[in-house]
Amino acid sequence: MTEQQSGFPRRDAEGRIRTLGDLLGVALAGLVIGVLALVLFDWAFALVGSGDFGRANGWLAVILPAWLFWDDFRAWQFGAARVVAALLAAAVGVVAGLVVAGLVAGLPPLASGALAATAFTLCYVVVWFPGVRWLARRTG
Repeated sequence: MTEQQSGFPRRDAEGRIRTLGDLLGVALAGLVIGVLALVLFDWAFALVGSGDFGRANGWLAVILPAWLFWDDFRAWQFGAARVVAALLAAAVGVVAGLVVAGLVAGLPPLASGALAATAFTLCYVVVWFPGVRWLARRTG
């Protein structure tokens, strides 16, 4: 076995994130950064008169977590396990996000989208991380 990479999130020799906590922590940190960036941009646009505050699409906060998910997806060997796990995790995440967005539809788009992006991120992590490992063991 080759030497493991250092840093955070901790990764194995193949570049896959090693623990659920690391994936969850980095994904949520990226989500918070995305929400803060959206709030800043939305506030700036509202300040110059380009619309009301809170009208930005909060779903955009999922960009950094999605980038992290893509990076972890690429670290897995080519095969059905990673594709099936990613599709299932994305489907569960999107459905959960849409349900949350529907439940909080009365909020401004920035808030409802940010809550939906949070639901997506959490669901993706808890389906992807154990799912890809379980499927990889089953398929060899």
